[in-house]
Amino acid sequence: MSVKISASAGYLPKRIVTNDELASIMETSDEWIRSHTGIKTRHFAIGENTSDMAAKVAVSLMEKAEVSPEEIDLIIVSTISPDSITPSTAALVQGKTGCVNAFAYDISAACAGFVFALSTAEKFIRCGQYEKAIVISAETNSKMMDFKDRTSAVFFGDGAAGVLLESSQNPEDESFIAEELHAKGNGKVIHSGRIEPIQAISAENYPKMDAFYQDGRSVYNFVTDEITVHMCEFLKKEGLKPEDLDLVITHQANLRLIENIARALNLSLEKFQINVQTAGNTSSVGIPLALSEALAQGKRPKRCLLTGFGAGLAYGSLLLRF
Repeated sequence: MSVKISASAGYLPKRIVTNDELASIMETSDEWIRSHTGIKTRHFAIGENTSDMAAKVAVSLMEKAEVSPEEIDLIIVSTISPDSITPSTAALVQGKTGCVNAFAYDISAACAGFVFALSTAEKFIRCGQYEKAIVISAETNSKMMDFKDRTSAVFFGDGAAGVLLESSQNPEDESFIAEELHAKGNGKVIHSGRIEPIQAISAENYPKMDAFYQDGRSVYNFVTDEITVHMCEFLKKEGLKPEDLDLVITHQANLRLIENIARALNLSLEKFQINVQTAGNTSSVGIPLALSEALAQGKRPKRCLLTGFGAGLAYGSLLLRF
């Protein structure tokens, strides 16, 4: 049994937010944001929620793969900004797209979410019981931001992107080469949506959720000290060197981090698919959005490395071929 990626798609909200617009509501500037992050613009979902964007991607995937909603067996949505804690965003997508035969659930692995979700869906298809799965990352990061926190709010944008997986009896269709996933339990460096336990039984109790927070310096050190080592060791286990890769897509955290990764791997930025300058940090969406853009440009890499990293701390890599 082979598993192939038969379609990819992405969606960005229409509303484009410039650095200057953010500078008008917080203490920052276009120059500061560009120099520190490489980000010029991002998209915000005004009046759209996470399931709305994810559903648009799901419809696009089915159209591209020429698959009917009734044929979909599974929908997995990776998100840290769901419509609600329950029901799952994936269940809402199932209802909005008419995929009546699909079971659906969410995965929360922050910016590594797409890598984790894609790995999970591949196993369901590989077992032979299911034939078609939709994997989508969707984030409405804007609704989780503290817009007085310029160290976080200037980074993030909204969007959705994903792929459709299918089973195949042809070994030549196989898209998956290798994988390696990790977690390093740490709830302090990056967190969002924390809900504190009650301290007493009181009529005044009401659930409250906190905004997104990240310790930028700790994240930077984590990526530069550990993620590049992970990438090199993962490739070494597969008998490969960084220069053997045709395409590299990492989490679109910010341009400076991607540049550091490229230097650590001794690779040209030309081997990286990058969208953070115009889409911002879209959390788990950045990787599938970049993959969709690469495939739309006609790229068909024989060795494509996807590496995600984020809150958890969760990180991992998938090696794919097209």
